[in-house]
Amino acid sequence: MFFGATVFAAPVLAQTPEPAAEVQLGEITITGAFIRATMPRAPVGAAYVTMTNTGAQDDRLLSVTAPFGETVMLHDMVNHDGIIAMHPLPRGLPIPAGESVSLTPGGKHMMITGLTERLEKGQAVDLTLMFELAGEVTLRFDVLALNARRHPGVGNAGEN
Repeated sequence: MFFGATVFAAPVLAQTPEPAAEVQLGEITITGAFIRATMPRAPVGAAYVTMTNTGAQDDRLLSVTAPFGETVMLHDMVNHDGIIAMHPLPRGLPIPAGESVSLTPGGKHMMITGLTERLEKGQAVDLTLMFELAGEVTLRFDVLALNARRHPGVGNAGEN
């Protein structure tokens, strides 16, 4: 006698992350825009992006606005004698000619304060970036997991 179970296996489809949107504004190419999801009632959020200046002149990210927050500040993380602290960039963020500048968790970032809504994984939100030379652009930032390290369409997707 054979006592067995019939197992029906559905195929598991690998979900390929969408590539990060690429936006061209003058000589600035912007890729990998994402923002981390926030906990309920969190007062702040953080956004990240990579900006490449393909031009012959230095440019500067002067400011950022978000309709879902009171202010957006540009910050860098600075190590002072083993103590890491956020350092504001009140004059903006330089983007040297021919170079890329990446805003990443643990490094340079956009800090959104006074959040008016929770940011949940799977959403997309708009932020407006103002550059000294390239001008202004509103672009879509994908809301990723609380611990996301980079956009899944850029680099190692396993970390999101």
